[in-house]
Amino acid sequence: MKRLTKNSKILIVGLGLIGGSYAEALTDKGYEVGAVARRQESIDIALERGFIAHGVTEVTKEYISRFDIIVFSLYPEVFKSWIKEHQDCIKDGAILMDVTGVKRSVVYDIQSMLRDGVEFIGAHPMAGKEVYGVENSDKRIFMNANYIITPTDKNTYEAIEMCRELGRELGFKTVTCLSPEEHDEMIGFLSQLTHCIAVALMCCKDSKHLVDYTGDSFRDLTRIAKINDAMWSELFMLNKDKLLSQMELFSDKFTELKNSLRDGDTDKMREMMRISTERRKFFDK
Repeated sequence: MKRLTKNSKILIVGLGLIGGSYAEALTDKGYEVGAVARRQESIDIALERGFIAHGVTEVTKEYISRFDIIVFSLYPEVFKSWIKEHQDCIKDGAILMDVTGVKRSVVYDIQSMLRDGVEFIGAHPMAGKEVYGVENSDKRIFMNANYIITPTDKNTYEAIEMCRELGRELGFKTVTCLSPEEHDEMIGFLSQLTHCIAVALMCCKDSKHLVDYTGDSFRDLTRIAKINDAMWSELFMLNKDKLLSQMELFSDKFTELKNSLRDGDTDKMREMMRISTERRKFFDK
């Protein structure tokens, strides 16, 4: 049975914020971690900070075939292109994982294009910051965070358990399994919808002078409005149906609250506030 051990060699493909944070956390746990990045500058920063043992900017079979586990921290379409072009460089028996924020449009495509002897299992670290690049990597973003695994019927028990163990090694508090469909519906609500709300709120008014008057509530609500437009627009489009459904759900509830205010229905407003207060308590435990 394959297990994650300290002898497992781990490759990170894509040294951004999450890829770099994976590298830092796993190196600190005693694993040999390598990296592939587009820019030599990213490799140099990761080497200087001790996040990786070695890294390259060009994909070669000699380098890639050294690794037992490969974690892809790439945009979805870039990830697919990488597999199409370079999967022959991966050694037989390797386990592939990812950090991608959508799953239906990634997991099934990757699994269908992989050759025999190589297995991919989807994973999503529910962590991040409003900054980007390996220079902002920080393994502490995984502490007390959630980690979601999205297995399919093509995944072996060994790969699922290895992915679960990796999540624990990274420091995640909760590791759960969802189908790709369940994941995309949940992420459409918990992550993508909230980013949409933050973006829309910031676009309502010119904010140059609002900063002089705001309190913590506006700052908290708009923290995630500092957004990577290329990445998030791609994620939104790849989860379009689920995200639109969650946006309709929010719109209905917002309209309900607006109508209660317009109609002077204080009882209804207070009922919604009581429900929100009770549900929010679960996040404070």
